[in-house]
Amino acid sequence: MTQLYEAVVLITGASGGFGQELTRQLLEQSSQLILTDIDEAILRERVEAIQTKVKTGNVLSCLSADLSSRSGCENLYHQVRTLNVSIDILINNAGIAFYGRMDEVPSEKWERLMHVNLLAPMRLSALFATDMITRQKGHIVNISSVAGWSGMAGLTHYSASKFGLRGFSEGLFDELKDYNIKVTTVYPFFSRTPILQCERFGTFAKSNIGLPEHYATDPAKVINETIQGIVHNKLHVFPDAMAKRIHLLKRYAPQLLDRISDIFIRRFQGG
Repeated sequence: MTQLYEAVVLITGASGGFGQELTRQLLEQSSQLILTDIDEAILRERVEAIQTKVKTGNVLSCLSADLSSRSGCENLYHQVRTLNVSIDILINNAGIAFYGRMDEVPSEKWERLMHVNLLAPMRLSALFATDMITRQKGHIVNISSVAGWSGMAGLTHYSASKFGLRGFSEGLFDELKDYNIKVTTVYPFFSRTPILQCERFGTFAKSNIGLPEHYATDPAKVINETIQGIVHNKLHVFPDAMAKRIHLLKRYAPQLLDRISDIFIRRFQGG
């Protein structure tokens, strides 16, 4: 089992919906947190709000980090090194999304998405795994998506990044298991976080009516399941009922899932 009590945990994308829940729930477990996001002022404001309600645990540092480039990832690593603490758990949570047909999304948008959603976790995992291998101890957590198991129109680039993260995580697991380093990958369905209000482009944007409220999951419950998966060293975590259903359908009844997805997409686009 992975111990959370006084564990030093680095969380990327800590200002977002999942990031705030990870912060709150890990503080409740008395973890020691290093939090990062692109806007340090917003991050500190949200952390202070959480700490007015949660008195356990400790926030060691709030760091500004732009993970859309190799230099940004390396800069974060060096900032963490200056704190003179060893990272027990790395949670690659930062992610972005948009909605639009593949050929109608500006290239700079989807290329940045790939950097943040896929290349940043790969870069940070490589940097921090070196220290974990030396210590023969550590845990790397990648927040993927059920879109990493089943693609959907309008989310082609997002799905590609999350499929890639799933493959990377599985390979990482096999490479690091002999060094007592655990790997956990999480595949949530759409949750009630700001990512649901992502930017939209082109044809799909004109007809899109947004995800109905009753489909979205509760981020607090998703992160609770995520933390249980981390504690029990699970490689794959499907933290909500919809994610579990999609995963099972994709494995055992993919044609049925395709038909269900077609119906869902038509409703989602107002068709």
